[in-house]
Amino acid sequence: MNPLELSKAVGAVTDEDLRRAAEASAASRAGQRSTVLVRELAAHHRSRLLKHFLALGEEDRLLRFGQSVGDHVIEAYVDSIDFDHDTVFGVYDEDLVLIGVGHFANLRDNAQGRVAEFGVSVSQSARGRGIGSALFERAAMHGRNTNVRTLYMHCLSRNAAMMHIAKKAGMKVQYAYGEADAYLELPPADTVSRLTEALDEQVADLDYMVRRNLRDARRFGLRFWRSLLPQKRVV
Repeated sequence: MNPLELSKAVGAVTDEDLRRAAEASAASRAGQRSTVLVRELAAHHRSRLLKHFLALGEEDRLLRFGQSVGDHVIEAYVDSIDFDHDTVFGVYDEDLVLIGVGHFANLRDNAQGRVAEFGVSVSQSARGRGIGSALFERAAMHGRNTNVRTLYMHCLSRNAAMMHIAKKAGMKVQYAYGEADAYLELPPADTVSRLTEALDEQVADLDYMVRRNLRDARRFGLRFWRSLLPQKRVV
């Protein structure tokens, strides 16, 4: 029994709550140019995260981290991610290669409540598909459901992709010395927001499992047919 079924069984949610959550989840995906499914990542995904970040070019590294960084800095960053404290989201392509990563980092609370910072990177080959916006929207939903009051982004002011995400989300943006700070006040969580996040995660997980099974089936098929080919004799 999955969490949604359990919640319904114990009376924590109603059929109407589930219907509204499903509509909200579908509406959020319909607004994107193509369906972008976002999965929550875990510590065992570090190697995939490292591969994604190392593939970023010099300019992309500058925009993502705010400064030029070498491979050793990226390796240290990935090793330092605390999955018990922060949340990392990812988007995979058809070949299950990680092409988009969003890091939701919990910061110290301030007088206004809990604060979290969001950073995002998208592989060059995957730009223009709404992946960055999808990762941000998922992070904002997660923040709302974990009682975060303010979602914060810091970047270079010339980072057009981040500025687009900030303005699209209606964030308050402050500029200073070539850098920009953006803030979004999140509304309190409710039943629909919690169910929407759970539905989005289940859809992304199911899609990933189907793609992985298809990939494994293709690999098995190739190995099987190759095994039937006559082997060349070595004289």
